[in-house]
Amino acid sequence: MMDQNNYSSLHGFILLGFSDHPKLEMILSGIVTIFYCITLVGNTAIILASFLDSHLHTPMYFFLGNLSFLDLCFTTSIIPQMLVNLWGPEKTISYVGCVIQLYVYMWLGSIECLLLAVMSYDRFTAICKPLHYLVIMNPHLCLKMIIMVWSISFANSVVLCTLTVNLPRCGNNLLDHFLCELPAMVKIACVDTTAVELYVFALGVLIVLTPLTLILLSYGYIAKAVLRMKSKAGQRKAMNTCGSHLTVVSIFYGAIIYMYLQPGNSASRDQGKFLTLFYTIITPSLNPLIYTLRNKDMKDALKKLMEVHKESAKVRRNWKS
Repeated sequence: MMDQNNYSSLHGFILLGFSDHPKLEMILSGIVTIFYCITLVGNTAIILASFLDSHLHTPMYFFLGNLSFLDLCFTTSIIPQMLVNLWGPEKTISYVGCVIQLYVYMWLGSIECLLLAVMSYDRFTAICKPLHYLVIMNPHLCLKMIIMVWSISFANSVVLCTLTVNLPRCGNNLLDHFLCELPAMVKIACVDTTAVELYVFALGVLIVLTPLTLILLSYGYIAKAVLRMKSKAGQRKAMNTCGSHLTVVSIFYGAIIYMYLQPGNSASRDQGKFLTLFYTIITPSLNPLIYTLRNKDMKDALKKLMEVHKESAKVRRNWKS
């Protein structure tokens, strides 16, 4: 007798996505393509600027470069497959492709939660302990923090995704989503999933709410330190640097909490899909804009990068002529 999961293993999954709104799919494919291009260009520019400009070789830009790299990986693990499904009548994804997407999506999403907490600690140290900042946030500690973030997130992904993948589906391969997301995979199981949902909720609280609590505590201390500053210029500089990070935190965590930490039936199916679309596609494209528009050092570094590019293009043209 064929194993109850073999049907999905052999035939993969059908991603229903927005297939009941064909006109909406055409509009979404254009929007997703535009935002994906913005994400690629913006985050690549931040990585290059952080790497090439010696003035940006500081902990803050080290973490920002990591965030940009993360956003590139995060969107690339989702958008190409999504565009294929939006453009054509085929809405399928192979079983292996779906499992890989599930693990990678959960892993990278968890990293962003923890990385934003690490970045808030960096801002807390810079503003509340400025004289000891470079001693505390030394390269060795920064590297250890990044390794810890990626490792904890990987462990979280392995535990939750393995529990989800091993749920019996009794031949059900219709995913009411545009990607292989954990809640959508749990919903098609043909057994009681209460235990798995409790695990998901518990680890969700650990990975989402614990970093958010640390972020809020950090910014509580930062607010006190800024208010005690006598220099208005110092206050403005502190608010600019922290404002960018706080904006990203608000957008990312706002969508995540509304999506995952609410009663299961309180949001409509399409509302859940649009929220997922927002924090997986829109947010990564906004990050570079938020950080560059509010950050003078990053804007200067990007201008230098553009000038170098123009000069090299001019040299190539002269050489060819």
